[in-house]
Amino acid sequence: MSDDPVHSHTPTNWKHDGVRVVRGDQLDGNVPSTPGMDRKAAINFARVGAQKLWAGTVHIHPNAKTGAHHHGPLESVIYVVKGRARMRWGEALEFTAEAGPGDFIYVPPFVPHQEINASEDETLECVLCRSDGQAVAVNMDIDPVEKPETVLWIDPTHPNGGV
Repeated sequence: MSDDPVHSHTPTNWKHDGVRVVRGDQLDGNVPSTPGMDRKAAINFARVGAQKLWAGTVHIHPNAKTGAHHHGPLESVIYVVKGRARMRWGEALEFTAEAGPGDFIYVPPFVPHQEINASEDETLECVLCRSDGQAVAVNMDIDPVEKPETVLWIDPTHPNGGV
């Protein structure tokens, strides 16, 4: 038997310690949410034993937004399924960018940010993944700038837009 943890399981353990499928209608709504937002957990320690990530959904009501916050040392990825997401970030939420269906948003550790549904009449539906199962959300008292600067991100591996 190898010392490699991947190969140290006996075949009978893989049945219960291997792949998990969490059905979309079985997500756990018993997670902290912000008014105007409905979060549901799909993957976390309690549900599947995940050690290093959290994944779930968030539905943000029209015109709803979070307060300014950061997630400590965690990295976050947001995938927009439906609607229009507006993110503000920075010490005074002085930067902004928008994302639509099919777009990914990356939020690095400790970055002050605010999530906003940019639509007045459509629910924003997203999939959210974090780099740890901890529910870290540090609320911040920020006086945001009135008009943030729009940032168009350019992928350093595709500086010409992938051309």
